[in-house]
Amino acid sequence: QVQVVESGGGSVQAGGSLRLSCAASGSIPSINTMGWYRQAPGKQRELVARITSGGSTNYADSVKGRFTISRDNAKNTVHLQMNSLKPEDTAVYYCNVDVFIQNYWGQGTQVTVSS
Repeated sequence: QVQVVESGGGSVQAGGSLRLSCAASGSIPSINTMGWYRQAPGKQRELVARITSGGSTNYADSVKGRFTISRDNAKNTVHLQMNSLKPEDTAVYYCNVDVFIQNYWGQGTQVTVSS
């Protein structure tokens, strides 16, 4: 079993920054991709950013140039640095860990950006 725990959410004014962190623990044979998704009220969950074990990244168009994903393979952690935050970034952010045969999700962390 794999446990996924996020931290770092909160409330910030537009233009501010937040850093989200996620740690995976438990019986982890190997991790493929790690990523961040978000879900705003009344909307579907969407990909924000993800990173492979080799460091390749991809981002949603809406966050390119503002968010940066990084990963520490030795610690099984992934981080999301969010700069120039906008009110439309308000959502619950979820960490996803892909161990090839199964995906695991964290409980989510709330990010609220006020105008």
